[in-house]
Amino acid sequence: MKDNKKVEKKQASKKSKPNFFVRAWNWIKTKFSGMVSELKKVTWPGFGKVLKQTGVVIAVVLFFLVIVTAIDFGLTELIKLAQ
Repeated sequence: MKDNKKVEKKQASKKSKPNFFVRAWNWIKTKFSGMVSELKKVTWPGFGKVLKQTGVVIAVVLFFLVIVTAIDFGLTELIKLAQ
């Protein structure tokens, strides 16, 4: 008698459990709604600040471009002298 009740409970729980696609969609909805709510809390920088930071990034990249190019040129000349 007890075994029958356990089997019936398992079958009832399987029937009430949504299929894989429904569970996957609910999981995706939960993750994206959490992401959207977090993005609403973000304070975005103004245009001027973004422009200044972009200028700094470009300046640093150009600085290291010059350094790497100089090192490359120097090592190339050293190799030519060694030959």
